[in-house]
Amino acid sequence: MNALAATSRNFKNAARLLGLDAKIEKSLLIPFREIKVECTIPKDDGTLVSYVGFRVQHDNARGPMKGGIRYHPEVDPDEVNALAQLMTWKTAVADIPYGGAKGGIGCTPRELSKSELERLTRVFTQKIHDLIGIHTDVPAPDMGTNAQTMAWILDEYSKFHGHSPAVVTGKPIDLGGSLGREAATGRGVVFGTEALLAEHGKSVKGLTFVIQGFGNVGSWAARLLHERGGKVIAVSDITGAVTNPNGLDIPALVKHKEDTGSLLNFSGGDMMNPNELLTQECDVLIPSALGGVLNRDNASSVRAKFIVEAANHPTDPEADEILSKKGVIILPDIYANAGGVTVSYFEWVQNIQGFMWEEEKVNNELQRYMTRAFHNIKNMCKTHDCNLRMGAFTLGVNRVARATLLRGWEA
Repeated sequence: MNALAATSRNFKNAARLLGLDAKIEKSLLIPFREIKVECTIPKDDGTLVSYVGFRVQHDNARGPMKGGIRYHPEVDPDEVNALAQLMTWKTAVADIPYGGAKGGIGCTPRELSKSELERLTRVFTQKIHDLIGIHTDVPAPDMGTNAQTMAWILDEYSKFHGHSPAVVTGKPIDLGGSLGREAATGRGVVFGTEALLAEHGKSVKGLTFVIQGFGNVGSWAARLLHERGGKVIAVSDITGAVTNPNGLDIPALVKHKEDTGSLLNFSGGDMMNPNELLTQECDVLIPSALGGVLNRDNASSVRAKFIVEAANHPTDPEADEILSKKGVIILPDIYANAGGVTVSYFEWVQNIQGFMWEEEKVNNELQRYMTRAFHNIKNMCKTHDCNLRMGAFTLGVNRVARATLLRGWEA
């Protein structure tokens, strides 16, 4: 099942639990606006190349639309639609005053030079600048983009609208980015994990963790779990997988990857088949790479007690059912990886106020938001007698539906 079908199915299940009117259910599902633009740039050798850019603005009932921009060859309308919809529910679960959006360009960023990426980003911004804005739609980095990409968008947007640091988040610190933003998604994953474990009388210390994906989110989650006494026994990324049953030395592994660009040949562990990582025995499995990695083919072999979804849509609905029957507790993506968008909100607030926060304040506020959201989800689970995924979806969908009705939607 693709991401859009799975997300829509979860939404419809939540709408049923909430008893939403069929008309408002349909209204909430349809995106506010879908944008598709052609981006032609000269390559460094002088030849012209064209790409297709997308921006889906899903809902703005609770505030400006918010969502990342990804550069990836598999970017397509269905994926962008699904992720925009997820952002609507995610911002509502986190209780920040945003709606949902998502964007992307179908390209392979590693095949483009820095100057080509800059030209592509600026052309894309030129095509959508009148449809984004500080109080309209605020982009952020996602897969294949970073703080530098946001700096180019900020600069290009400001040519049309004047200096506007709040138009994007995830910017470099020198251009108004927030302290703590780089680690925010991984840190939020850890705060969410701590809240989940506390509910079951456990703590991070002494438990075993397996992390699929060692990019920004996975590596920060690993570092912070390691600092708290957790044993990260296996990690993987596109270059391979490494394991140590006694716990990997995460700071050393981070340095090894920074130095070599790979997990291969790390002296503090043994290489393993990356395909076996998801079924490694552990207390907590954290998928933090691509979507759909847990599916009906491998779900029955998963041996983790808890799954924390740091990636977007890592668990297919079929796998969800199999894992639930096995008693595996899943912390859903629309809550677990909300740390990034929460600190993006803090960055936006700082830019609008023109007053920057200390990193300690950012991290303390993030912990407060993540812990509060977890307890709100648990309350919905009790109200609707459902699992954490449906608890999160009912919480998010209910907040958006209430805001929509309060604004005067005619039923």
